[in-house]
Amino acid sequence: MSKKNKFEQEYLFNTSSKVLNSMVMTPSGLSEWFADDVNIKGDIYTFYWDGSEEVARLISKKENEYIKFQWLEDEEEGLDTYVEIRFKVDPMTKAVVLHLTSFAEEDEMEEVQLYWESTIEELRRVLGA
Repeated sequence: MSKKNKFEQEYLFNTSSKVLNSMVMTPSGLSEWFADDVNIKGDIYTFYWDGSEEVARLISKKENEYIKFQWLEDEEEGLDTYVEIRFKVDPMTKAVVLHLTSFAEEDEMEEVQLYWESTIEELRRVLGA
């Protein structure tokens, strides 16, 4: 079993939490920026990218606040890892702060950081924020 390190990053968006919520919580929203396609059956999310797929289990979610899931591959290995996308409105600026938490093996950390940077930039482009 390999150990994975936590990766956390915050991003500012000039959009409403309601709009961001629809992009993060729904299959159609997720397929606009996170994956090519997303299917949800119960608490199982299947993400499709360029002919490959990854499957995750929904751990928890709360409308207009966060979604948290774990890749089934990590679950099967007994790893305490997850992907969490949490967002809230900054009371001072009224901007939405998206807090991302993910995990990666040490030798993949830079690649994962670059992946999330480009993925969040795609979300920003889709939102026009």
